Amino acid sequence: MQIFRQKTEVIKDNNTVLTIGTFDGIHQGHFQILNKVKEIARRKNSRTVFVTFDPHPRKVISEDYDLKLLTSLQEKIEILESYGIDYLFLISFTKEFSRLTSAEFFLEYIINTVGLSDIVIGFDHHFGKDRSGDIKTVRTLGDEYGFNVSVVEPFSVEGENVSSTRIRNALNAGDLLKANKFLGRYYSFKGKVVKGDMRGRELGFPTANLELIDEDKLLPALGIYAVKITLGGQNYLGLLSIGKRPTFYNSDHIVPEVFIYDFDKEIYGEELKAELVERIRDEYKFSGADELIAQMNKDKEAGIKIFNKVI
Repeated sequence: MQIFRQKTEVIKDNNTVLTIGTFDGIHQGHFQILNKVKEIARRKNSRTVFVTFDPHPRKVISEDYDLKLLTSLQEKIEILESYGIDYLFLISFTKEFSRLTSAEFFLEYIINTVGLSDIVIGFDHHFGKDRSGDIKTVRTLGDEYGFNVSVVEPFSVEGENVSSTRIRNALNAGDLLKANKFLGRYYSFKGKVVKGDMRGRELGFPTANLELIDEDKLLPALGIYAVKITLGGQNYLGLLSIGKRPTFYNSDHIVPEVFIYDFDKEIYGEELKAELVERIRDEYKFSGADELIAQMNKDKEAGIKIFNKVI
């Protein structure tokens, strides 16, 4: 997949099928749009282009809003590339850019820069200044400039429409099962292994403290999770703790740390990926080390049962 970051880098070609959006999470609803893009492109022998923005528009428009993302930019790139999208046009979202009307944006960045024969958008698509552009706007532009507009209806799982907001809410509530179903894959994040206080090693459960690669990445609800780990090109099974460690500390600082089954290597400074398979329990405050160790052994057994079931 070729990535364009400037208008001057883009090769205009009207034989193009594209879609536009932030696509945070790239969930099952988004994949219906991408499937339609690829379907039309195959039929017309056209290139596929995905147009998105960096940073997320809400981080620029609402600076005081602490938005946590389901997918970092790098994760989004990896997913799109694996899905076979030909080109990614990554537009820098600035205050100045946000003032463009929907028609100005579409004419300058899409019609005159990318070119298109077809556009595929979601049923709730809005764009331009104050999100004033909508499906009607795009269809009017399509009639004027000669391109086709396909609208993808909402995609539902177990009777509920899939959306980034619903996935975010599910993760915040600790409903990992729902979030993973809506995503169509395990929710994941990447972290760099950093030095901690060595408390886990003292308890017989050495853990790797993680510093998020992308500080805007959403961590799910506090608790213990069964996770798949990718580290140094190898796959492992583990337990993830996301918590404030109340048994030993009185702090609001949240620490993600992983225990990897059958693993005993120094990995400080290395990057790993954690895919969250299933949530085991909430975070608790225990009476002391002995009670915590007993629970950690139970968590270890619970994790093994989960992996035997899903892997």
